[in-house]
Amino acid sequence: AHKHVSLMEHQPGEAFRNNTLGTISVVDMALRYGVEHFLLVSTDKAVNPTSVMGVTKRMAEIYLQSLTAANDIQMKLMTVRFGNVLGSSGSVVPIFEKQIDDGGPVTVSDPEVTRFFMTIPDAVGLILQAASLSKGGEMFVLDMGKSVKIIDLAHQLIELHGYKPDEDIEIVFTG
Repeated sequence: AHKHVSLMEHQPGEAFRNNTLGTISVVDMALRYGVEHFLLVSTDKAVNPTSVMGVTKRMAEIYLQSLTAANDIQMKLMTVRFGNVLGSSGSVVPIFEKQIDDGGPVTVSDPEVTRFFMTIPDAVGLILQAASLSKGGEMFVLDMGKSVKIIDLAHQLIELHGYKPDEDIEIVFTG
């Protein structure tokens, strides 16, 4: 699935084709060939979605829920919702680190934006736990604690690299 919010805002058709229609296609093939379990990796951005990516993942979730509600399938369908996985492709931390290494600026969309974060081991553990516990139709969400303000994360990373935010490394809000 596509997971980059900004990229999907610029390519909504591709987001829908891949995240929604692609999920439907894979689920339908799994049903056709008698797969016993199907786990959809979704996103916390599917909760009251405000972005194209969140909407396309929510539509995929709804498709799985509708199949479960139909009650005439044998396959166990389950969904796992993730926050941002630290260190994954496109994660904000490596992006900020590259921007810092390049001398800035560090780009933040909005000073008020917040995100939930989880580690790769947390993500893997959630998938394994969901797969072992599922009876079919559940949605699993990791308690990720409090959301983190991205501007605070930017400040911390700049300071961890030995610089002063807005003095040595500029922070720019991109909207």
